[in-house]
Amino acid sequence: MKPFRAFVYLLIAIPALLASADKKLPIERTSNESVEIDGTLLDKDEVMKTFGSDLGGNIVVVRVTVRPLTEQPVRIDYDNFFLLDTGAGQRSAPYEPSQIAGNSVLVVTPTGNRGGFGGQPGGPIWGGIPGTMGGPRRLPGNGGAAGSTTSDTATNDAKVETDANKEKANPLLDALKAKVLPEKEVTDRTTGLLYFQIETKKIKPKDLELHYKTPSGRIAMRFQP
Repeated sequence: MKPFRAFVYLLIAIPALLASADKKLPIERTSNESVEIDGTLLDKDEVMKTFGSDLGGNIVVVRVTVRPLTEQPVRIDYDNFFLLDTGAGQRSAPYEPSQIAGNSVLVVTPTGNRGGFGGQPGGPIWGGIPGTMGGPRRLPGNGGAAGSTTSDTATNDAKVETDANKEKANPLLDALKAKVLPEKEVTDRTTGLLYFQIETKKIKPKDLELHYKTPSGRIAMRFQP
């Protein structure tokens, strides 16, 4: 009887274990005791309509709303956000508008391990879209190792090198600046856009997670597939 009883207990426990393993992040809204954030992805058509450009094709645009839930102000700081692509094994911090379309050249050097079967090229990325609207390009480098896409993530080290040419009128830069989520202390609901670079052949919304560090701890959300 004891082996049979153990088998019955196992059958009862399996659904609970599966439910726990299948627990997912909330979709497009998350909160804790101090702050609530909403996030939606702009699709390609929305990006093109908003900026008149596809931003090189590898910039993910997220419309984010930050709402403090207490009387204490909340400081919006880009360093507190990152976008995780669980499929490509990449993590990206928000880009400044000038890093995407300014009169500078963004140099991004991947560091750490890259997940995904077949890996990713390991050379630095030369980015920025001043004038040409072209996306960042990778220079030759060492390839990443094959492996799990969920355990290994890559981060990017970035620096901006100023172009020696004189500044020119840049409607794209103006639009990016006008719509970006402002970095400041807020006491009321505040909405704006955040720009992330994800280097993959096809960005899948179901693989993306937005993480945000708050005074009460880290919170995260995923997006509609």
